[in-house]
Amino acid sequence: MGTPLVLFVFLFLFLQLTCHSHSYKRPCQPPHHHSYPFCNTSLSLKSRADSLISLLTLPEKIQQLSNNASALPRLGIPSYQWWSESLHGIASNGPGVSFNGSISSATVFPQVILASSAFNRTLWAALAAAIAVEAKAMHNSGQAGLTYWAPNINIFRDPRWGRGQETPGEDPLVTSSYAVEYVRAFQGGYHRQASGYNLRKRALLGDDHDDQMMLSLSACCKHFTAYDLEKWGQFSRYNFNAVVTEQDMEDTYQAPFRSCILQGNASCLMCSYNSINGVPACANRHLLQKARSDWNFRGYITSDCDAVATIYEYQNYTKTAEDAVAAALKAGTDINCGTYMLRHMMSAFEQGKVSEENIDNALLNLFLVQLRLGLFDGEPARNRFRKLGPKDVCSKEHRKLALEATRQGIVLLKNEQKLLPLNKHGVSSLALIGPLAKSTDLGGGYTGVPCNPVSIMEGLKGYVKDIYHAAGCQDVSCNSTVGFAEALSAARQSDYVVVVAGIDLSQETEDHDRYSLLLPGFQMELVTAVAVVSKKPIILVLTGGGPLDVSFAVRNPQIGSILWIGYPGETGGTALSQIIFGNYNPGGRLTMTWYPESFTRVPMNDMNMRADPSRGYPGRTYRFYTGDRVYGFGYGLSYTNFMYKLKSAPLKLSLPVSITGRRKRNLVYTRGNDDIYVDEVPYCSSLRFEVQISVTNGGDFDGSEVVLLFAKSAKKLRGSPEMQLVGFEREHILQNETAETRFVVDPCDHLSFADEDGNRVLPTGDHLLISKSIEHVVSIERS
Repeated sequence: MGTPLVLFVFLFLFLQLTCHSHSYKRPCQPPHHHSYPFCNTSLSLKSRADSLISLLTLPEKIQQLSNNASALPRLGIPSYQWWSESLHGIASNGPGVSFNGSISSATVFPQVILASSAFNRTLWAALAAAIAVEAKAMHNSGQAGLTYWAPNINIFRDPRWGRGQETPGEDPLVTSSYAVEYVRAFQGGYHRQASGYNLRKRALLGDDHDDQMMLSLSACCKHFTAYDLEKWGQFSRYNFNAVVTEQDMEDTYQAPFRSCILQGNASCLMCSYNSINGVPACANRHLLQKARSDWNFRGYITSDCDAVATIYEYQNYTKTAEDAVAAALKAGTDINCGTYMLRHMMSAFEQGKVSEENIDNALLNLFLVQLRLGLFDGEPARNRFRKLGPKDVCSKEHRKLALEATRQGIVLLKNEQKLLPLNKHGVSSLALIGPLAKSTDLGGGYTGVPCNPVSIMEGLKGYVKDIYHAAGCQDVSCNSTVGFAEALSAARQSDYVVVVAGIDLSQETEDHDRYSLLLPGFQMELVTAVAVVSKKPIILVLTGGGPLDVSFAVRNPQIGSILWIGYPGETGGTALSQIIFGNYNPGGRLTMTWYPESFTRVPMNDMNMRADPSRGYPGRTYRFYTGDRVYGFGYGLSYTNFMYKLKSAPLKLSLPVSITGRRKRNLVYTRGNDDIYVDEVPYCSSLRFEVQISVTNGGDFDGSEVVLLFAKSAKKLRGSPEMQLVGFEREHILQNETAETRFVVDPCDHLSFADEDGNRVLPTGDHLLISKSIEHVVSIERS
C-alpha cells in the first residue's frame, strides 16, 4: 500500500490522462491525404496496416526499417523518430526528445534502483503515469514522439554492472512487478469505440481483437535478454556471448520479460547486443519468436542501437553485412536502431537473402503500433490529451511525487545509539563533507534536464544555519588527499558531521563497469579520518546505484549512521534533509545484495546463478549466493519498531497430480518420488492460499514498513534457491497502530523452481514461509 500522498497523486494523474487533447500534425490530413484506406478508422487496424504496406515501393519500405523512419511525402506521411527515452523521467539520450522549445526541462524522478527500494507498486504506477503525462505534453509541443525505450528490466546479476542502477534490482519478482506497473501506467491502453475513447481495464492479450487495443504511448521492455555486462576485461557488450543454462533462463533472466508482455502488455521489445549461447540476441529466432508464440507478444521488436551491425562487425556471426541484416530481419527484429538495415537491406534483397514478404512482416508490426497510437487517425475531435502542454511538465504535483518516491526509496543502513534523526532545534552547526555535497547532478543515467534540482547542501540549509562545507576530494575518483585538511578542520568545529561518499557516473554507467566494490580512491581514508576528529559519531551518506563494500563503516563505532540515497533525482537534497532531521521516517529496503570486495574475484562473464562449490563459485543474488554479505537483499532500518504476528496461513496442501511418462523418467532429478512438475498439477489457481500478517508500530514515530514474505523448501534439492521472495507490500502505520497485510501465495509459481531442463519443479513436503520474525511451515502432500 502507498502513502495517502501517493494515492492522491496517482488519482490526480489518472484524471490528467483522461482529458481531451489538442491537435498536432499527423498523417491523414485533409484535403489531399485523408481518403486512403489506412486513414479509415472504421476498418480494423490490420486492414489499415496491410493497405499502407501495399502502397509502398520496396525502397520506401526499406526506408522505414530505422529508428529514424523516412517521410513518405506522396502519401502525406511525415518522418517519425522511434527513439525516445523515459527511464525515470523524460531523458535527453534519444533523438526523439528535444528540450529546445516551450518545454525546456522535465521532472527528474529518482533513478529506478532507488524507486524500486520503496517496494511500492502504487508508487511505481504513479511515477510511470506522471512520466506519461510529461511525454504527451512534450509530444503536443512538438518536442517528443510517442514511442519510448523504457523500462530496463534486466536482472542486476553482478554488483559491478554499470547499468544496474537503471534496473529494479536482483529479484525476478520485484523486477517483474515493476515492469508490469510501469508499462501498464505508461501505455494507458484503451479501446477505441464508436462513442469515443473509453478506458479499458487491463487484461491479458489473447483474443482476435487484440490489435484494436489502443495506446496513449508505447513502452519498451529492454534488453532482451541476459544483458548485464558493459566492459570488463576482454569482454564488452558488443561481443559478449552469455552462456546461460535453461534453468537460469527460465527462473531468472526471462521472468521479467515474460511478465512485461503477458501482464504488462508491452508494445515493444528491444533485443540486446550480446549473444545468448552463441547466437546474437537480435538474430536469435528462437528467442524472439518465443515472445510472440509463447507469450503472445503483439508489438514491434527493435534492436539496441547498432546491435544489427555488431552481428557481423563485432561478433563475426555472419560472413557479410547482408547476412547480418537478413538474419536479424528473419529472426524477428523489425526495426534497426541505426542505419545498418537502411544501408544493406537492398543488396540483401538483390542477393536473395531476404524476401519482400520478410520486410512486409516487419512493417506490419511497426505500422500496427503506430496505428494503435492513433498516428494515422488524423485529427479526431475527441483526442484524449488535447489539454496537456507546458503547464503539465515540472508541475507541483510531479515534484511532490518525485519527493515522495525519493523519500520512500532511501535506505537507512546503520543507526547506532539512535543517532538519527537529529533534533532540528538542537543542531547549531554542521559540517558537510564530500565532492557531491553541493552537486545538483544526482539523477544517474538516462536523465533529462531537471526542473529545479536541490543539492544536499541546499536541503540541509533549511534546517541548519551554520554549515561548513569542504569537498575533501576534488571529485568522486578522489585520487588525492590534498583537500583532507580543510575537511578535518570543518569537522572539528561542528556539532555534527555529514560525509557524502560513494560513486557517480564517472564510476558506473552505460559502457563502463566497475572493477572494485570499495569506495573510489582515498574516499575510505577521508571518511575514517573525519570520523576520528568529529565530536560525535558521523552520518555517512552513500550515493550511486551499485553495491559498495563499506564494511569499515559498518564496524566503526565513530560512524553512527549510514544512509544510501542512490541517485535521488532533483528532489534528493530535500528528501535527505527531511530524513536526517526526522520529518520523514525512512522505510526503503535494498533490492540488491551488497557483497564484500572479495566477490570481485568472481568472473563477471560467468552467467550462472547457482553456486557450485566444486569450483569455488558462490552463486549470485540472495536466491543462490552462499558467501558473506555486507548487507542483504531486503535490508533496511526505520526510526520506529515494527512487530509482526501471523494471523492465518494453512498448515497443509493436498495436490492431485497425474504422473506422466516424462515425470517417471526424471524421478532421479529431485531425489524424491513425490516431487512433481508444475505442468502436471491440474488447476494450479485453485491451490492458491492466503497468508495474513499483522504489523504493529510499537515505536515513537509514524512510519512505513516493507513487509516481505519469503519461502524456502525444507528439502535441499539440486538447484533450488536458498530462499525466494513470494510477496511484498508497503504499509504506512501510525504510532501504536496495527495494519494487516495479506499475501496470496501460488504454490505452482512461488514455491517452485526450474530444473536443469528449464521445467518448473514443485517440491512436496515442508515449505518454510518467512517474514521477519515469523516462520511458518506449510506441508505440501500428494493426494
